[in-house]
Amino acid sequence: MTHKLFDLSGKVSIVSGAAQGMGKEMSIGFAEAGSDVILVDINNIGAEDTANDISKLGVNCIVVKCDVSDTTQILDLYKTVDKKFNKIDIVANVAGPGGPTAPPAELDISQLEKVVNALVIGRFVSCQEAGKRMIKNEKGSIINFGSIGGWSSLGRGHTAYGMSMGATIQMTRELSTEWASKGVRVNAILPAQVWNSGLRERIKNVPELEETFIGGIPMGRLGEPHEIKGPAIFLASDASSFVTGAILPMDGGNLALNAGGTYPGSPRVYA
Repeated sequence: MTHKLFDLSGKVSIVSGAAQGMGKEMSIGFAEAGSDVILVDINNIGAEDTANDISKLGVNCIVVKCDVSDTTQILDLYKTVDKKFNKIDIVANVAGPGGPTAPPAELDISQLEKVVNALVIGRFVSCQEAGKRMIKNEKGSIINFGSIGGWSSLGRGHTAYGMSMGATIQMTRELSTEWASKGVRVNAILPAQVWNSGLRERIKNVPELEETFIGGIPMGRLGEPHEIKGPAIFLASDASSFVTGAILPMDGGNLALNAGGTYPGSPRVYA
């Protein structure tokens, strides 16, 4: 039997990046817990596939095409939510580009601006619009997607991404502090490397990357997209009613591991 604290029945959720990967799994998880879901993505076909999966669960679901780097489209998204549901209880800001990989001295400023616009400005606008509505209702949960790369440096030319994810983490802290007394909770999830189509392609092209990633994860494996469901439902639900400003790693122990440390079974431990 599922504990009632995790029940999202009667709630309305927005999930960006709902066409694939963790965004898709989070959307399905919210629906499985009883929430109606607005599926947001620039990939309409993928989002419709997610909607087909959710349609079997007996909740309401709509697809809204939206580029999260375009603030006008984000504003239009919330107008659609007002028209269709007239409330919003949960917002998960998942979508955003990985960004270009380039040595910092060679990073094109226009590329940096593009990443910051999507991962920081776009997410802030989404939080702002959600916050306005949630404050009126004196209740709501916002979940921002960060990355371990916003907490510690990934290197490998990820400057634009790391800077933006660091800003997302601090934005989460700031908003949680500002809105805590108004009933609005703001938290962040920081995934490590989790399997998706893009990651599989990278590892196919550079096979040694998988061992590099696993070398920093004490659990000795990469994450699976469905593993986002538990943390997301927890932060969205009343099970976390006294939790705000939390920066929750979903990283198999990556951030707990000293960079020079080892663990049983580590690729760096030899008999």
